[in-house]
Amino acid sequence: MANHGVSVSEQTTSVSTPVVADSGVPFVVGAAPVQSAASPAAAGVPVLCTSWAEAVEKLGYSEDWGSYPLCEFMYSHFQLFGCQPMIACNVLDIADMKDSEAASDVAVADHKAKLPIAAIDDENLVVKAAGGSGEPYVKDTDYSTYYDGEFLVIEALPDGGAYDAQQLNVAYNKVTPDAVDDNTVAAGMESIEQCLTVLGIVPDLICAPGHSQSSVVAAVMATKAGSINGLFRAKALIDIDSSSSGATSYTAAITEKSGSNLVDADELLCWPMLKLGDYQFHMSTQLAGLMAQVDTGNGGCPYESPSNKNFQCDAMVLEDGTAVNLTLAQANILNSNGINTALNFMGGWCAWGNYTACYPSNTDVKDYFIPVSRMFDWVANTLIRTFWSKLDKPMNRRLLDTIMDTANIWLNGLVGSGYLLGARAEMLENENPLTDLMAGIVKIHIYMTPPSPAQEIDFTLEYDVSYVQSALTA
Repeated sequence: MANHGVSVSEQTTSVSTPVVADSGVPFVVGAAPVQSAASPAAAGVPVLCTSWAEAVEKLGYSEDWGSYPLCEFMYSHFQLFGCQPMIACNVLDIADMKDSEAASDVAVADHKAKLPIAAIDDENLVVKAAGGSGEPYVKDTDYSTYYDGEFLVIEALPDGGAYDAQQLNVAYNKVTPDAVDDNTVAAGMESIEQCLTVLGIVPDLICAPGHSQSSVVAAVMATKAGSINGLFRAKALIDIDSSSSGATSYTAAITEKSGSNLVDADELLCWPMLKLGDYQFHMSTQLAGLMAQVDTGNGGCPYESPSNKNFQCDAMVLEDGTAVNLTLAQANILNSNGINTALNFMGGWCAWGNYTACYPSNTDVKDYFIPVSRMFDWVANTLIRTFWSKLDKPMNRRLLDTIMDTANIWLNGLVGSGYLLGARAEMLENENPLTDLMAGIVKIHIYMTPPSPAQEIDFTLEYDVSYVQSALTA
């Protein structure tokens, strides 16, 4: 029938909006005191935390960082560097990693008995009168429980039978965080594959404080960094062991790197540790926070190196607390061997180093410079996320023009912002033979040049005699 009137239709925009990849988002595997968390995260499942309060709610908190290294990371990331978000994977399974604590009498002060934070507040917590005689007291009638700091508190209620007790007999189960070993953490790295489907985010920094010094864990971290979901790229932040059995000098750190075969472009090596007041941090923990902070300051673009930016520390130490003070020459020797460190030279304690672990064996600039390598990762991740929706559409001129125009407009924007020195997308004839095009395969060649860090600035001083003559004869 005739369409008598005025009609309007819409056509898909010829240029797509890029889905820019996340930058400076850490994925951290380790143990957390989830038995004390208000909404405990399930073991082995990645959870997104966007604030300190949310991290405590999902993971709990303890200052026993040796047992619960995720607490070290969340304290550094949220409290010291003010960054968010982080993705945590707790691998302490309190359903299996626990022991029973035999009933014993516990002193009561101010109507409260305190158990260690390792105690699990579940049905196996049995509270009786001193000596263990009689029927158990009833929870929420005779007493209540809650976690406070490093304790599980049992508080006798005013109207209950235990209110005037001087001692309570308590039996309970407690978690065993030492059951989380390097193999547990290495296995937990597999859950990074769930981040996109569960959380909608692909992390670009992989951390395992307290475990990354293990060659097994480091190898798995590097493997995951090179291929998340078979597509995306990240960087693995790895600590070189600074314990008494590891590297206790900068020369030993170089030897440890070589002996552990830490030579991957996706690895960022750190040595030794950092200290702030009474708190001691793995350097990888603070480097992740610093990188996130720098990225955020640049609009989420990882084009700037974290080197020569301030750590949150007042000393550099070995694992046993022994102070380490490097000269500029010693720090540069570490850097020239692909190891990042800290230097207290000008402007306080700063991260020091621009190289990934592949240096000096790999001299490809896109691999060995941290910001250049991260830019290649970030651009690659963005292209994948942006053009995934174009898969399986009819491969015609309009589709190819949309892809090319979208890519070039975005790349030109990065150049205009100073994030790239130059960039372009091209569809080269020699890379797209007719047989590939018939098979539905198209190849887009991206040319790009991220700026290298200005790690050497040389001045030449010369005495110019002509100034003497001009000054005295003027």
